[in-house]
Amino acid sequence: MMKLSELQRKNIINIRDGKIVGKIVDVEVDTNSGLLIKLIIEKAHLVRNIFSSEEDITIKFTQIKKLGEDVILIDLN
Repeated sequence: MMKLSELQRKNIINIRDGKIVGKIVDVEVDTNSGLLIKLIIEKAHLVRNIFSSEEDITIKFTQIKKLGEDVILIDLN
């Protein structure tokens, strides 16, 4: 079992390029099943695009490849 506060301390890394994507700021949970559906990630400052008005990234549970001790590995296309 893992708490949201523990998830929020982990860096989110994209396995495609090895870059830090950001930190978890929120989660979306299916209220019927209690299962985690999405992670809401605040983009790292280096990842933000000055032309992008969107500051958060939504990661579907299926995009999570590994929950490590210090990082969460995701696959962003």
